[in-house]
Amino acid sequence: MLETSARLLRLLSLLQAHREWSGADLADRLGVSARTVRRDVDRLRELGYPVHASPGTGGGYQLGAGAELPPLLLDDEEAVAVAVGLRTAAGQGVEGIGETSVRALAKLEQVLPDRLRRRVGALNAFTVPMLRGPRADAVDPAVLTELAHLCRDAERLRFEYRGHDGTPTRRTVEPHRLVCSERRWYLVAWDLDREDWRTFRADRITPRPPHGPRFVPREPPAEDLAAYVSRGVSTRVYASHAVIRLLVPLEEAAERISPTTGTLEAESPDSCLLRTGAASLDIMVIHVMLLGFEFEVLEPVELIDAITAAHDRLARSLARAGTSRTRTADGSGRTPATPSGPGAAS
Repeated sequence: MLETSARLLRLLSLLQAHREWSGADLADRLGVSARTVRRDVDRLRELGYPVHASPGTGGGYQLGAGAELPPLLLDDEEAVAVAVGLRTAAGQGVEGIGETSVRALAKLEQVLPDRLRRRVGALNAFTVPMLRGPRADAVDPAVLTELAHLCRDAERLRFEYRGHDGTPTRRTVEPHRLVCSERRWYLVAWDLDREDWRTFRADRITPRPPHGPRFVPREPPAEDLAAYVSRGVSTRVYASHAVIRLLVPLEEAAERISPTTGTLEAESPDSCLLRTGAASLDIMVIHVMLLGFEFEVLEPVELIDAITAAHDRLARSLARAGTSRTRTADGSGRTPATPSGPGAAS
């Protein structure tokens, strides 16, 4: 019985990992006969898992969406990971998910064994979430789920996209992956009309079904999609770009610079490179100064000229401020004498 139960868990894990399996492939993975696979699939159906089967040589098994949620089977580490994820979900910019996460966490705790309940209980007791107020750019969870399904099933997506100025456009893309930052979700997709890879903010997407047909996934635009999206939203979208050497270790710079602000690259134990963008060089000067790090501009040279102009402007301002401070109320131009003697304030 234990062997059968373990095999069912393994079968369920395989069905969840891929869209479709042939009976022969499942039998080979499980080390059993095709007849045993069919019998185990029937047992999963009895437990409430909707396993679909298609006949013929090109057929196979596929885990579908059921009318009722079947039993959820998690090992110890997975259960704790889910609890951690639920606790932090409210800060991920998904509209309405905070309250839903709390309800789901309460249900999860009810079925956890004592040893795991204590671990999750400690997490709840010693974690203080810093919740944000309502966000105008929060993503509808239904939209996020729809995008994820289309990425998984490799189906074309049709949607209306709201640009920076609010102008809507109709787009047809081959969705590849969802990428989330600390504050936003992005969709990386091949734009069929523009014949190029594009990054879309998920909160600006309004799906317009019907979707499809299915497509053969293309080679992604980069191996590290998180870095690809970071470069896009922090650099490529802006008119002015810069490469700056920060004279601090990468770890220290990363504490202040988010992926949506710029991309960081380690250069030495005591320095790193920042690639970033801004609407203009004057804004770039302010952006770099507010980082609070010693730095060296590598490119463009025009940014050095903008920093020099800002330096001269600040120097003139300080000079005028120093002159103003030496004036007295009566306009004599003399610095007021410092009070002394028994009546002087201390």
